[in-house]
Amino acid sequence: MKRLLLVTGLLLAALLPAGAQSFKETPAYVDDVASGKLPAVAQRLPDEPLAVDFGALNAKPGKSGGTIRILLGKQKDIRMMTVYGYARLVGYDSNLALKPDILKSLDVEEGRIFTLHLRPGHKWSDGHPFTSEDFRYFWEDVVLNEKLVRGGVPRLLTSNGEPCVFEVIDKHTVRYTFKQPNPNFVPALAGARPFYLYMPAHYMRNFHAKYRPAGELKKEVEKHKQRNWAALHRRLGRQYRPENPDLPTLQPWFNSTRPPAERFVFQRNPYYHRVDPEGQQLPYIDTIEVGLGSTGLVPTKAGAGETDLQGRYIRFDNFTFLKAATKRHPINVRLWETAKGAQIALFPNLNASDDVWRKILRDVRVRRALSLAIDRDEINQSVYYGLARPSANTVLPSSPLFKEEYQNAWVNYDVKQANKLLDEAGLSKRNPGGIRLLPDGRVMQIVTETAGESTEETDVLELIRDNWKEVGVELFVRPTQRDIFRRRVLAGDTIMGVFQGLDNGIPTPEMKPDELAPTTQEHFQWPTWGQHYETQGKAGVKVDMPLPQKLVELYDSWLKSTSTEQRTKIWHEMLKIYTDQVYSIGVINGTLQPLVVSNKLKNVPEKGIWNYDPGAYFGIYKMDTFWVDPAAGGN
Repeated sequence: MKRLLLVTGLLLAALLPAGAQSFKETPAYVDDVASGKLPAVAQRLPDEPLAVDFGALNAKPGKSGGTIRILLGKQKDIRMMTVYGYARLVGYDSNLALKPDILKSLDVEEGRIFTLHLRPGHKWSDGHPFTSEDFRYFWEDVVLNEKLVRGGVPRLLTSNGEPCVFEVIDKHTVRYTFKQPNPNFVPALAGARPFYLYMPAHYMRNFHAKYRPAGELKKEVEKHKQRNWAALHRRLGRQYRPENPDLPTLQPWFNSTRPPAERFVFQRNPYYHRVDPEGQQLPYIDTIEVGLGSTGLVPTKAGAGETDLQGRYIRFDNFTFLKAATKRHPINVRLWETAKGAQIALFPNLNASDDVWRKILRDVRVRRALSLAIDRDEINQSVYYGLARPSANTVLPSSPLFKEEYQNAWVNYDVKQANKLLDEAGLSKRNPGGIRLLPDGRVMQIVTETAGESTEETDVLELIRDNWKEVGVELFVRPTQRDIFRRRVLAGDTIMGVFQGLDNGIPTPEMKPDELAPTTQEHFQWPTWGQHYETQGKAGVKVDMPLPQKLVELYDSWLKSTSTEQRTKIWHEMLKIYTDQVYSIGVINGTLQPLVVSNKLKNVPEKGIWNYDPGAYFGIYKMDTFWVDPAAGGN
């Protein structure tokens, strides 16, 4: 039996001072406790709260209180508060190791039997106990209800198409048993957008046909202007997108503002399960004000000191302006490394509808030649001031799976070798202007389509255009809207797309290698193959090339793996094939993300990884440990 690290009472005693069973009352709640509105902190915390390891975070205990401001775009973007708060059943620490968080512990047997142990005494933000009933409700009354979950049991909770067996062991223990190993189960719980196994049953039963009289439920449906009770249940039960102020949560802060609004106020959760080494209940910050508005104005507002913690909607080309702004306002600018496999990558569409282009792009010599014909050092110096890293679209040095051979696969600028490979691929004929000709006589003009959202992308493509002309290839750029762009790629109308590289450039063997194989139509280099896999053959086209098919087989093997050793071996096989075959053409990675931080905000790391998943942006650095020091200055 494998048990993830368990924060026991003994460890808690080692981290907390003597007599910490009394804990320290949160200043914001002193009056509420005195009046009886809230129980004392010892009764609000679980019997064994999670003591955060401040040493691992290189953080220092702080003081409770204060308000900070964050800027977001549309109303739906308040989901970022769920990302930043990053309270999960199991979560990644700052070293990307999986650790119990909301859970007290987790037992894993044979890679297929998962026993979840809750923290006795843990409560939802409204003070109601968090127990196995919340898991039972989600499984029996939501997942198995066809009106609430369309398409049957989610794939994560199945094995070979069969639902797992769910058991309630006792008030604080539940178990999920699969017929085969399910290595993706635990990482999915730790995601920036986690797979939820639970819901606040005591609240959600009010909107479920099984528990509420039809007449009363009908009034609720009409009140909230929903189609039926199922739509109402889904709308009010969104945990990731916290628009319902009445929905209890386990996150460090809860939304107290009813939409629509241009400003959302998140208040601290009085029943939050984490404490600091001195026995103070987290989070430190009382209130987070989330302002909504034009994302294009965020860099300007950040430079004017109108936000206290900002990374979203800020680009590297804003750094010079923001750095200068630190002389006028009480802010500072940090540079965290991004974790994409490539900041910008080109994706030759192996499923292009044009027969000639499809055959050409499936020739590995062509893909390798196009990669060798890019002067990445020039791009790094011209666009990124030499601070980025020329690389294939692959894992970063901070990943335990990194190898230099993956990073350096076909990335050296070599015009002679690129010309040789293109000639060998049957593209030796040229027009009078020196541009190569396709087998059907057309000029070799690659129209590269983009979502048209980044001037940085345009600058890089301009340099690549000049590079490729040296080997007789013309590059044209066609910007379009993101949705249209994706549809054209899937339809095969696009022969090459431009986007960011691997979403997860810092994987561990425990994270799924789905980005390295045709597993979804979202992949621009093989969308119809991915659609075929994603829909289990109901749509798309079956893979008809040996090595992409090998990648699918390796991915399927990972899904059945039972050990870290097996998963590590599979990852390396896939990375070797993916980079050597140049299924995507990475340009550079390791770019820097500017973060604007108020001088009054403490415990924000000077250096970090800026990534959605894994990372949850600020999440793995425990945003609940950030604290406000009024004496340090700030707006």
